Amino acid sequence: MSEDGRRRLLIIERAYRGALETQFADVLYLARELNRQQGGTDILLRGLAITYAAAGARPAPTLVAGGRTVDTLPDPRRSVRTLIEEGAVIWAEEDDIALFGTGPDWLLPGVRRGGPSNPLPAWSTYRGVYFL
Repeated sequence: MSEDGRRRLLIIERAYRGALETQFADVLYLARELNRQQGGTDILLRGLAITYAAAGARPAPTLVAGGRTVDTLPDPRRSVRTLIEEGAVIWAEEDDIALFGTGPDWLLPGVRRGGPSNPLPAWSTYRGVYFL
């Protein structure tokens, strides 16, 4: 926890899946480091970034370039599971989830729905709010 006991809120809206250039440092890797180094974070996924927290089987991302298979690309779902294991609180915006016409089990276990029926904590309760 930070020196004043308050957490930070990270808001992620873009669902950029990464590429060779980001295979070692995507936005969720940054979130993991901030969680570890800054003493706790909550993460709000909005827009297409809610797909980072989608449950269900999905093959690990791969890329074939010049006959070579690159299988070290970021896996956002694995990163979300790791963040939860490391104590981060992950929220997914209910209004954006509704756009996908999903059921109640659509999100990974441990991801919270946030919106009118499940209010998010007030931004003023956080040490800082950051858009990544």
